[in-house]
Amino acid sequence: MSEQPERPSTDAAASWGSAPPTDPREALQRVPVEVGKAVVGQQAVVTGLVIALLCRGHVLLEGVPGVAKTLTVRALSAALRLDTSRVQFTPDLMPGDVTGSLVYDSRTGEFSFREGPVFTNILLADEINRTPPKTQASLLEAMEERQVSVDGKARLLPDPFIVAATQNPVEYEGTYSLPEAQLDRFLLKLTMPLPERDAEVEVLHRHAHGFDPRDLAAAGLQQVAGPEDLKAGQEAVARVQVGREVLAYVVDIARATRTSPSLSLGVSPRGSTALMSTARAWAWLTGRDYVTPDDVKAMARATLRHRVQLRPEAELEGVSVESVLDSVLASTPVPR
Repeated sequence: MSEQPERPSTDAAASWGSAPPTDPREALQRVPVEVGKAVVGQQAVVTGLVIALLCRGHVLLEGVPGVAKTLTVRALSAALRLDTSRVQFTPDLMPGDVTGSLVYDSRTGEFSFREGPVFTNILLADEINRTPPKTQASLLEAMEERQVSVDGKARLLPDPFIVAATQNPVEYEGTYSLPEAQLDRFLLKLTMPLPERDAEVEVLHRHAHGFDPRDLAAAGLQQVAGPEDLKAGQEAVARVQVGREVLAYVVDIARATRTSPSLSLGVSPRGSTALMSTARAWAWLTGRDYVTPDDVKAMARATLRHRVQLRPEAELEGVSVESVLDSVLASTPVPR
C-alpha cells in the first residue's frame, strides 16, 4: 500500500471506533482502532491484514525484531474472534511439525492423524526465513489449496484460513531466502518500521503503567467483528466493480515492471490478479462499490514489492524496490 492512502486518517479512525458497528464494513473498519489498544502506530499494517482476510490471501510481515509483529497478529485474531496458532520456525523444524503427521496407537495397532498447528484460522509463522526451504515448502499446498496432504489423503483447512508469516530482513544472520514460488503466494508484503519517537514514547508509557502483551484483555482489547463479518465482507468485495480501463491500468503497471532496466524479474499475471483483488478490497473498505486508479496505487507497493527482483547492478547502485515501483507508477498513464 502506498504511504498516503494505506493509513486511515485520524478523523476516520475516530469515527470507526465511536459507535457499535451496524454492518460488516463498519465492523471491519473498527478493527485497526481496536488493535491500536495493544499495538501503537501500526494501523496501516492492521488494515493490510484485514484486506488480506477479505481477499482470502496471505501476508508476509517484515521488520527487525521487537517491532510487535507477533503481537499485531495476536491482537488482530482477538479483535476478530478467530483461532490462531503460532509456529516458531527454526533450522530443525520438520514439515510434519507444521502440517501434522500420522501417529501410531499401540493400543489399537492403527495409525491416526494428529493435526498440526496449520489447522487454524490464522497461522502465525514466526520468523519463517529461519527454517530451511524444505520446511518452508510444507506451507505451499496449505497456502494455495487450503488443504494439506498426509499419507496420500487431503485434509481441508478451516475457513477462513490465512498464513501471517513474519521474517527478519534477509541480511540478518541465520536467515534463508524464501523461494520465489512461495513469495508469489503471499498476497501482501507489509513492512513494519521502527516506531516514530512519539509512538515509542507511548509504548514505554504503556509498559510503565502495567501493559502486559500476554494479557490483551487487560489492555481493554475486545472483539469488534467476527467470522460472519468477514464472510459478508468477502462476498461484498467480490461484487465491487472494476472497469475495463482500470483492469488495463493494472496490466500496464505489471508490464512496466517486466521491462524496467532495474529489475531482473517483473510482476507475473498472478501478481496482476492480486493487485486487482486488493484494490477491490481497499475500495470496499473505504466505502465504494467500484475501483478507481487511486485504489490501485494505494495497494501497489504492498502487493507487488515481493514479486519483483532487483538486478545486481541496481542493488550496487543503492536502488530500492520501492523506488522502482514508485517510478513505474509515476510513468504509467492513468486512465481518466
